[in-house]
Amino acid sequence: MKLSPEEKAILAGKRGPAARRAMEIVAALGEIYGADHTVPIKSAQISGISYKNIGEAGLDFLKQWASEGARVAIPAMMNPAGMDLGRWKEMGIPEGFARKQREVVEALAAMGVQPTLTCAPYLMEPRPSRGEHLAWAESSAVSFANSVLGARTNREGGPSALAAAIVGRTACYGLHTDEGRNPTHLVEVSCPLRDEADFGALGYLVGKEVKGGIPYFRFLADSSPGWDELRALGAAMAASGAVALYHVEGITPEASEVMLPPSHSLKVKSLDEAYRALSSPPEQVDLVWIGCPHSSEKQLEQVASLVQGHKLKARLWVTTGREVRQKARKAVEVIEEAGGLVLADTCLVVAPVEALGIRSVATNSAKAAFYLPSYAGVRVFFSSLERCIEIAL
Repeated sequence: MKLSPEEKAILAGKRGPAARRAMEIVAALGEIYGADHTVPIKSAQISGISYKNIGEAGLDFLKQWASEGARVAIPAMMNPAGMDLGRWKEMGIPEGFARKQREVVEALAAMGVQPTLTCAPYLMEPRPSRGEHLAWAESSAVSFANSVLGARTNREGGPSALAAAIVGRTACYGLHTDEGRNPTHLVEVSCPLRDEADFGALGYLVGKEVKGGIPYFRFLADSSPGWDELRALGAAMAASGAVALYHVEGITPEASEVMLPPSHSLKVKSLDEAYRALSSPPEQVDLVWIGCPHSSEKQLEQVASLVQGHKLKARLWVTTGREVRQKARKAVEVIEEAGGLVLADTCLVVAPVEALGIRSVATNSAKAAFYLPSYAGVRVFFSSLERCIEIAL
């Protein structure tokens, strides 16, 4: 891979040992994937924030880089942690876990990473623009940035995203290139899609089939997905497969410009298989969880409208980003007056669920329904938002 004089200087240690190792990671990935140069990036999103996921070894890694003077060169953001930093006691998080989780956040903050603690950084300003190069790591955020916004990022790992943030660039391969963004599968959908749960169910089916491919969707039934529906679709495909980019005919920004695949056609006529696979209804639901990916203002308002004037009989957690929670204060007040809890900074998938006494969850997120049984050993009831809220009432 061709390196610029500045990149060679970083490799020679001119910016310190941590920056040198970061440049080594970026260059090594470029060599592995056949890149011949790097591209400057506008922002990075770092995953592997939860202490549940990275443990003591990951924390030591972050502390070492911070102690060696590693500093990000461009705006960099944190993915969700294993708890709400301000309301962890209300969640029932053990104090020992909370202490270690704060150390993770502090180590990253010492390197200049912003404690956004959200899987939906595109809900904040400034939002990535079409054609901008990024180094994002969270799978649903990568999918949304590529597909809906038209930005360009591969699905980074936590360390590689941090390395890219430190040197301010990433290797130019895969989804950073024009040729790497053409669809591999045509997906024709003839069944109706009523809500976010249906779009998530569709994403689960398609992700399983195309794996790491790039699907091009053609909706044959009336369907006009908005951002929240597209977020559900992309998040589920990234979970059941490894889809980091998709196109939707007439909707996503690059759909009119890409070349359709000559073969690999997939027809979806029913979502029943997805609902059967993702839902294993328990006799009793311990928690109703909404917000995977993190809830938008619109979604918080939808939940608020469903619980307004009621008192919840079951636990309801709604997860979102700090900025969105602040903007949607009225909806948050309504949800919490009903007995729900609106949490920021966190996600149930990366929280220490085993320590919280949660054995069964109802959710409208196909991504959550896919991950929770294996990640946390819980039974999941997967259905529409309205049905999930009915359970809480």
